[in-house]
Amino acid sequence: MKKPFYITTTLPYVNAEPHIGFAMELIRADIIARAKKLAGYDVFFNTGTDEHGLKIYQKSVQAGIEPQVYADQASARFKDILVPLGIAIDGASANKNEPGITFNFIRTTDPHHVKAAQTFWMTVKENGFIYKKHYAAKYCVGCELEKTESELVNGKCPLHPLQELEIIEEENYFFKFSAFQQKLLDLYEGKPPYENREPLVIPDFRFNEIKAFVARGLEDFSISRLKEKMVWGVPVPDDDKHVMYVWFDALVDYISAIGWPDDEVKGEKEPGAFKKWWIDTGGVVQYCGKDNLRQQSAIWQAMLISAGLPPSKTIIIDGFITGEGGLKMSKSLGNTVDPLDIVKQYGTDALRYYVARELSPFEDSPFTMEKFKEAYNAHLANGIGNLTSRIMKMAEANIKSPVKVKDKDLPADYTLAIEGFDLQKAANIIWQHISELDQRIQKEQPFALIKEDLKRGQIIIAELIEGLYFVSVMLKPFMPKTAETILECISNNKMPTEPLFMRK
Repeated sequence: MKKPFYITTTLPYVNAEPHIGFAMELIRADIIARAKKLAGYDVFFNTGTDEHGLKIYQKSVQAGIEPQVYADQASARFKDILVPLGIAIDGASANKNEPGITFNFIRTTDPHHVKAAQTFWMTVKENGFIYKKHYAAKYCVGCELEKTESELVNGKCPLHPLQELEIIEEENYFFKFSAFQQKLLDLYEGKPPYENREPLVIPDFRFNEIKAFVARGLEDFSISRLKEKMVWGVPVPDDDKHVMYVWFDALVDYISAIGWPDDEVKGEKEPGAFKKWWIDTGGVVQYCGKDNLRQQSAIWQAMLISAGLPPSKTIIIDGFITGEGGLKMSKSLGNTVDPLDIVKQYGTDALRYYVARELSPFEDSPFTMEKFKEAYNAHLANGIGNLTSRIMKMAEANIKSPVKVKDKDLPADYTLAIEGFDLQKAANIIWQHISELDQRIQKEQPFALIKEDLKRGQIIIAELIEGLYFVSVMLKPFMPKTAETILECISNNKMPTEPLFMRK
């Protein structure tokens, strides 16, 4: 039986169009999912959309339609980007799965998720970690988070400086976050009952940030809103005057997606699904942006513990993609790039390459179309594309039948890079092999040698094909269509019918 592996992205809000930051997160999670599949794992890959909260309600009011109608239309736009991004879906529909990868697209308005969120609420309340009190707070609609004075810059949220803070003053339900300081520190340090665990947060410097945040002390936070003021949310199960705070609802998707609390997966009964994907795996591997560090690695972990559930396994924190002037690309700043525009002009695998190799796996990375074009021409059109054409042209002209290539183990450093979620390092290893093949062609010139020594020339060409095959195997998680095309060329002993990447 294959060992299970569960990976998820965060769920983006549907208040604006999908942008390249979310595309980056999707692609990175997809690369890991495909790599784990190739390593022999049974993979569950979850993504979806977060559809409750104040800013979703405000957008629906602006559009003059019901919140559910707005959410339906907006969620469809996020689902529509999956196939163009090459996400592990077999065919043209998000309802079909890549063999070996169970793909799931969850919406927080799904009936099963709503039921799971309400069950989670009641479980936490019965365990003594939810209470009601009157309070006043400053609230950033962009973050959907309360903000303390120390978090503000000139009275504004630094992540959403163009949005005015909301002042909330009402009676709400609160989550007893303060009760989990020591439990979280024990989790981070691998103390009982959390011994023999891998580090919860990657990279280390983000892990140190959240450790310091929790060590400074935790404050309880509001987890409900009065329904008369904010009608769009999951109803609190035992108080019809309140709806759940959007984060408390949305975070539950990571377990509702795999059947919690009743092991129901996408409407089909699969006994033991939660045990298989959460308990047996040691928890989920989660990708998120650095602005989600607190929510994913502290709030969500405390929520899980409060419900008597095991914590997540690994949380990988992405940096931001920055635009002109070093500003974060964000919907609120209006400086985003549409990933579908890039795909239309350069192709799916070109975007996947850029995300994996040209963007830092953990730090902020600048992005411009000029940088993208430069990398595309240098490393795709003139790199793997040109190499494939050169090798297969020599093979087609000088070798009568396809070279029989034997599989071999992937390089240890490549495997370690994948396991450490350093996709840039893994991609660099692939391109090092590409460079070595190019250098060998330049040095030994088999295209000329074959005229003088046919046998020796054929041996070199066959060895170059073996090297190209090895490169294509490493490319499979990163650029699946490109890898498939190269393997077909090798299998048929033919040049590509057209360049893999046309120079732009």
